[in-house]
Amino acid sequence: MHTADLPATPTRDRAIPATAWVEAPDDLLALGADLPGAPVARYLRRIGPWLLWRAGPPSKGDARLWAARAEDPAVAHTFRLFPDGTGAGTGPSGASHDRFRTWKEDLRDAG
Repeated sequence: MHTADLPATPTRDRAIPATAWVEAPDDLLALGADLPGAPVARYLRRIGPWLLWRAGPPSKGDARLWAARAEDPAVAHTFRLFPDGTGAGTGPSGASHDRFRTWKEDLRDAG
């Protein structure tokens, strides 16, 4: 699957693994390597020009999130989500975030 083929929101019946994305950078392919069971990152959706991927459990639990602009996946931002719901990451504005929501808002606002 190429970047242009990634949908705005993936279909619920089929997860798209990072290994299926032809242009996937190495840092995305290794995103969940430090998590138990080394889960493969799954595509979540687009936030404006950003592609959002997640490695880890779908709801609660230790997870890693990765976002990059579709036209330049080499420039990426990551967010670590801890099992207690807290997190840590830096958005495209350079601001540090401890909440996933504010990190996603930073992506949206950097459009």
